[in-house]
Parts: sequence; C-alpha cells; structure tokens
Amino acid sequence: MSRLKSIGAVAAGFVVTAVTSTVADMVMHAAGVFPAPPEIMSDPLFTLAAAYRAVFTVAGGYVTARLAPDRPMRHAWILAAIGLAAGLGGVIAYYMVGGGKLGPAWYALSIPLEAIPCVWLGARLAMRGRIETPLS
Repeated sequence: MSRLKSIGAVAAGFVVTAVTSTVADMVMHAAGVFPAPPEIMSDPLFTLAAAYRAVFTVAGGYVTARLAPDRPMRHAWILAAIGLAAGLGGVIAYYMVGGGKLGPAWYALSIPLEAIPCVWLGARLAMRGRIETPLS
C-alpha cells in the first residue's frame, strides 16, 4: 500500500504541474494574451509562460512532498527527475522540428532547467517544520 501511495504522490505532483501549465496556456490563448498558432509569441510572453510554469512546478513539488507517505524529499527528487527527462524530451523535439519555428531556444531550455530547483523548493516549503535525514 505504501508503494501505491508513493506512486500516487509523484503522479499527483506531475499532474498538478502538467495540467495547470496546460490549462494556463489554454486560458492565455483564449483570452488573447498569447497569439493563435502558428504565430510565434514575443520574448516577454515566453517569459510570462516560463514564470507561471516555474510556479506550477513549485506547486507540483509541494504536492508530491505533502502526499508522500514517507521520505518526502526522495519523492520530490523522483518528480524532479521525471520533469527533467520530460523537459529534455521537449528540447530534443524543439531542435528536431526546427527550433526557431517554435520560439526561442532559451524557453525550450528553461523547462528542464527549472525542474530540479523548482520541485526542490516546493518540497522544502512542504517540509517546513518536518525533520528528514539528509539521505532520505
């Protein structure tokens, strides 16, 4: 049962990050803040998207650590590794499609680069007041 709770904690953090990011993108497009595809957004709009994605990634780390049945930071590291891998997959796809056709390279690179520090921050916020050993 503990293994299922662990998987659920990591999955919940991933869903929080992915769903909130996707919904925010949809809302920004629907509200006219982001242009309709295939028009490429300006750098300030990509900066806005990177900022809210970072906040949602912190939230995902928080949720994972709060739901973890034990060793919350270990669960957060697993989520961070998944986010890093998914983000690197996005970078590979970015360059395979033709890069500049999708937007600036810095934005594609920001997704995997923010995975580890943002998930870590969310987990640290969730663990305030809790004691955990360094290797947990």
